[in-house]
Amino acid sequence: MAGTRAAIRYAKAILSMADSIGVANEVNNDMILIASTVKTNSELNTFIQSPTVSVEVKEKALLEVFASVNGVTKGFFHLLFENKRFEILEAIAVTYSDLFDSANGMEVAKVTTAIPMDAALEAKVLAKIATLSDKKVTIKNIVDPAIIGGFILTIGDKQYNASIANRLQVLRKELSN
Repeated sequence: MAGTRAAIRYAKAILSMADSIGVANEVNNDMILIASTVKTNSELNTFIQSPTVSVEVKEKALLEVFASVNGVTKGFFHLLFENKRFEILEAIAVTYSDLFDSANGMEVAKVTTAIPMDAALEAKVLAKIATLSDKKVTIKNIVDPAIIGGFILTIGDKQYNASIANRLQVLRKELSN
């Protein structure tokens, strides 16, 4: 994602400021809302990314779209206006949420499956993950039919690939040698 280093710097600064005045949780909720809105609304994303739209118009539009956000978040929009960095808004919001979770001892485990997990399977996976991590873990299920079956578990920088597609790839390599 473009501007990742800058996104990390902005996210750290916003988290530090929000934490110092005790509104880090509210700002995290704002950042989750912003990231999901920008990701799912292609018109808004195109508007933010457009170099032909002035930064003044972008700031006003974001303040209208996200009128209910915390004052720190509104100040963040103004900071992006001053620095002409609206194109990394989504990256900053995602990074902020990741940093907030990490600071609060929470971790997201990504479980990629061929079909959506049901509640019973999710509970089993969560119980197993709890034995592997000392942090509070939440599960994000990603559905990818290309893995055929099994699962791919990603926690932090660790990945366990127990997918059928991976097993077939390994078998293919063994047979070709």
